[in-house]
Amino acid sequence: MDRRKAFVHCTSVSGIDVAIVGAGAAGIAAARRLANRGRSVLLIDALPRIGGRAHTLAVDGVALDMGCGWLHSAERNPWVGVAEALDHAIDRSRSAWGDQWRNLGFSTAEQHEAGAAFEAWNEAIRAGVASDRASDALDPASPWAGFVEALSSYINGAQLGELSVADYLAYDDAASETNWRLPGGYGALIAGAAGDVPRALGTRVASVAHTDAGVRLTTDQGEIDARAAIVTVSTEMLAAGAIRLPSAFDTACHAATKLPLGLADKLFFRVPEPNDLPENGHLLGSPRRAATGSYYLRPFGHPVIEVFLGGAAARALESEGDGAAEAFAREELGALLGSDFARRLDFITGSAWAKCETIRGSYSHALPGCADARADLAQPVDERILLAGEACSAKDFTTAHGAYETGIAAADRLDATLAALPCTQGGD
Repeated sequence: MDRRKAFVHCTSVSGIDVAIVGAGAAGIAAARRLANRGRSVLLIDALPRIGGRAHTLAVDGVALDMGCGWLHSAERNPWVGVAEALDHAIDRSRSAWGDQWRNLGFSTAEQHEAGAAFEAWNEAIRAGVASDRASDALDPASPWAGFVEALSSYINGAQLGELSVADYLAYDDAASETNWRLPGGYGALIAGAAGDVPRALGTRVASVAHTDAGVRLTTDQGEIDARAAIVTVSTEMLAAGAIRLPSAFDTACHAATKLPLGLADKLFFRVPEPNDLPENGHLLGSPRRAATGSYYLRPFGHPVIEVFLGGAAARALESEGDGAAEAFAREELGALLGSDFARRLDFITGSAWAKCETIRGSYSHALPGCADARADLAQPVDERILLAGEACSAKDFTTAHGAYETGIAAADRLDATLAALPCTQGGD
């Protein structure tokens, strides 16, 4: 039987060891681990695709990552090993994030001044900020305050006033400067890693509850009975109570309210030929302004510009509606590369993660004073139901590899639990 087809169309499913809610990086990692150990699993996602916030679109032979696109801390990133095992090419060349092609709109002297302002802020937060609010370490009178805020919008998906210093430093201290890319797409790797694991897509889970034999998931497509479950949905969904969980998870769901998702949106333009843009070049739109875009020029030599918009700027542009982000990016590119060039750019596609109603953002950050919420979210409180996802990671949150590691940890814990329980469902 083709389980994938059966599970998608059945109104009642049983006989599963572990039902996994959310088919993103954490859910797929958990499913792979459990399947490799002989457990029967089912990936369930409200979206009509797998991958979650890892999503690659293939357009004219070019892989466009709408979500995560970089193998951060690559020397210890487990997705590197997955990529190698699945024969996905890895680009290990240096990233161009810190560059400004031809110093357009951002002179060498200004780049040094802006970099010094960021370092001054970094030193200030490491010296200690009583409020734990990252913005309190920034001199608002600095001509480069907007630059520092822009970097926060890219790194954290949020502005400094919304950011816990302790949370930021936990990530920053653990992360390395080694960042690699996948020419075939990070989202394509993660989705492909699911292999032939059974999945039920376009299926919304309303609740996860205990039964005498295990757990029951009530969905808009019927009921799913399993021996155990892993829930990997975003903190926004947990905070909103989109999935009813047993009362033991009240503390975790409250913790989720302190770990909102920041926002990082991408747009892609096809560049006209001929052009003199460099392969893997970079431009910052307006370096003195918090609301500005980061522009990656011709990644992998493809005739595209990848636009990165984060934080408050991305949220405001989403709220303005269709075409607002495209117009904003064209205006900034026009100021740097010429209005005629900007007019000839062909808009390909863009993301709007805050509008994705089953995710509602990009990656988590702790509010000031709330860094401990990650431990509350990740704390196991039920032997048959576990939470996983990037927000549960103590130091690698915001990343696909952080999500992977929490998925693996949940899978291992449930595998040990099921091994010690009577076999009433599934195979053991």
